[in-house]
Amino acid sequence: MPDGLVSVDDFLARVLADLRPAEPVAVPLLDALGLVCAEDVRAPLSLPRFDNSAMDGYAVRLDDVRAASGDDPVVLPVVGQIGAGQAGPSSIAPGQVAKIMTGAPVPDGADAVVPYEWTDRGTDSVRISQAPSERQHIRPAGGDVTEGDHLISAGTRLGPRHLGLLASIGRAEVSVHPRPRVLILSTGSELRDPGEPLGADSIYDGNSYLLAASARRFGATDVRIGIVPDDEDAFLALLHDRLDEADVVVTSGGVSQGDFDIVKAALRTLGTVWFGGVAMQPGKPQGFGVVGERRVPIFTLPGNPVSSYISFELFVRPALRTLMGLSPAVEPTTTATLDGSVSSLSGKRQFLRGRFARDADGPTVTVRPIGGTGSHLVGDLAASNALIVVPEELTSLEPGAQVQVVLLDRGTHE
Repeated sequence: MPDGLVSVDDFLARVLADLRPAEPVAVPLLDALGLVCAEDVRAPLSLPRFDNSAMDGYAVRLDDVRAASGDDPVVLPVVGQIGAGQAGPSSIAPGQVAKIMTGAPVPDGADAVVPYEWTDRGTDSVRISQAPSERQHIRPAGGDVTEGDHLISAGTRLGPRHLGLLASIGRAEVSVHPRPRVLILSTGSELRDPGEPLGADSIYDGNSYLLAASARRFGATDVRIGIVPDDEDAFLALLHDRLDEADVVVTSGGVSQGDFDIVKAALRTLGTVWFGGVAMQPGKPQGFGVVGERRVPIFTLPGNPVSSYISFELFVRPALRTLMGLSPAVEPTTTATLDGSVSSLSGKRQFLRGRFARDADGPTVTVRPIGGTGSHLVGDLAASNALIVVPEELTSLEPGAQVQVVLLDRGTHE
């Protein structure tokens, strides 16, 4: 490692060392989408709960209709109608049938259902022209889920199908690791909110929106504070006032070597936040620690937007995954063929913007470098969907090289 720098892997290990999944809470089912189940779920009942019809038709005794055919149909009296969730005959005697709708309980005595298509759809009596097999078109009780079955394991990220299953067994709530609340601050007296007029030396604050959107897309709850001026006391006061709203704090800017890098200056007085250089480009200046009585994790990211975003993906995202109970904390990279040449600084892990693509007609996976290496180039960042990883020991890669790629457009559920 270059003098005074820590490796990307060592810094990530520092971040994750003391983090644990958040304490479980019970939430309504729809609020659990995308969250990690914190309990083993077993079936309190069987599905289906009772034998029910898979077709609209007639519940019959097989012995009564076994000889039915188109040339010699069987005609039987209809003793009633059974609809799903509606009262109807609970049993049929020999020589009787009951009209039955899909999902309705099969009456005692019936051992098959004849679909409408095999009948004249009679109401007082019905002509049956084809015989079913035993228990044909009957969904058996417990045929899907049996009471006591293990359905969902703790650690499962809950998607729509899991929630549908939970609702089907009568669960209104489920225990999950909650969404982390991410407090986001941008520092810099030169910053203005979008929509405000700009002065000669001011710029719009894109970072807090970029980071808030990243947290929200991942599945966290973002609390965007917005702009904090270059004032140490104001920064600490705001952080203190809003810390109860946060499970994680993310700041951007104010962590380098400048006279107005107030985040570093302010937090160093607490003695609980580490600041240093990480052997990566972009994103060298980093800080991480804890603040407040609850020891809330705080990430102090660089102010340049590309550096800030890449730092979020590499360090904040694994921390959020850990708090949410997702495993592994670090998602695997993907291998792709480089479509272009790149250069890199020796001793630093380079993360270059790229466009990842899969060949629709074959197995080829490529990644094309996009734009320059500048950490201010947000246009190139927006055009990319991946980060090309160049290891510390390499200074260049030629077209056709196999490279590791961090995919940026990763989904949040399932």
